Amino acid sequence: MNRRPALVAALVAALSLGLAACSTAEPAPADEAESSAAPEADSPVAVTIGALSISETAPLWAAVEEGIFAEHGLDVTVQPIQGGAQAMPALINGDIDFSLGQPFGAMRASIQGLDVKIVANYAQSLTEGDDINSVVVGAGSDITTAADLAGKKVAVNSLGAAGDLTIMAAVEADGGDPSTIEFVEVAFPDAAAQLEAGNIDAAWVPEPFVSMIVGAGGARVVDPYQAVLPGLPTLVLQTTGATLTDDPELVQAVRDAFTAAFAWAEDNDETMRQSLVDEMSLPEEAAMGLPLPRFTTQIDREVLQGLADLAVEHEFFESAPDLDALVVE
Repeated sequence: MNRRPALVAALVAALSLGLAACSTAEPAPADEAESSAAPEADSPVAVTIGALSISETAPLWAAVEEGIFAEHGLDVTVQPIQGGAQAMPALINGDIDFSLGQPFGAMRASIQGLDVKIVANYAQSLTEGDDINSVVVGAGSDITTAADLAGKKVAVNSLGAAGDLTIMAAVEADGGDPSTIEFVEVAFPDAAAQLEAGNIDAAWVPEPFVSMIVGAGGARVVDPYQAVLPGLPTLVLQTTGATLTDDPELVQAVRDAFTAAFAWAEDNDETMRQSLVDEMSLPEEAAMGLPLPRFTTQIDREVLQGLADLAVEHEFFESAPDLDALVVE
């Protein structure tokens, strides 16, 4: 039975009702997590984790609800953030204790001298098959290959980041001229409408927006992460160097809790996906059929180095960040 029409209809309905609805939880004060002793379940340490309201946050939401973090002595508040531009200042200023963000943002912050560290992986793009993010076009588009994006207007959610960088590399590898692409900043939930209106020629989006646009008659053009750096992390766990120095036991407890959360999520897929219904107002059928990334705390330094080198090659960075200083496992 083909579930695609029903899935698309459910996704469209969810988006029209505000797919990226934020949690109503109030953030806990950052200074509550000052203990230098290892957290214990009977005296949990308050921790605030900043995270996007996207499908990839599902294991975090579900594990908090299930009590996985509490078992590791952590009283976690998931603080909704809109993107890296909001998350990095919140992290540096102590408004949140940890954040889930693209590794590219942490690299840029490190180059700028900001006190940020990557302490664990969180989610990785897929190395084969349909990836969890893709450049898509609307119905009737004559764009079919990465090279066809040359000279076109392509939307990304944030300019000068991993999205446009990997798109440029994919276009170049396919024989196109990436310098002729006009990148514009469009929020993921707005991409479908912008495509339909003809304001953009293509858009780079993650799930569930890929399924929505393709299911409505559009098409995938290229999965840039997979085409350029297969298995590139989409999100990593970040904190400050000060937190790492002052409270290494807390950082280790958070790492351990995420490792346990991913193991639990793998064995409880349906319960984990229910968090998409609860936190994002996604219809149950859509939530159960949505493609998700690979969740792991293991950091792939080789692919991160590849991203850094690619950024230098395309002049996003003047020099590559020092991963030995940025990444602390």
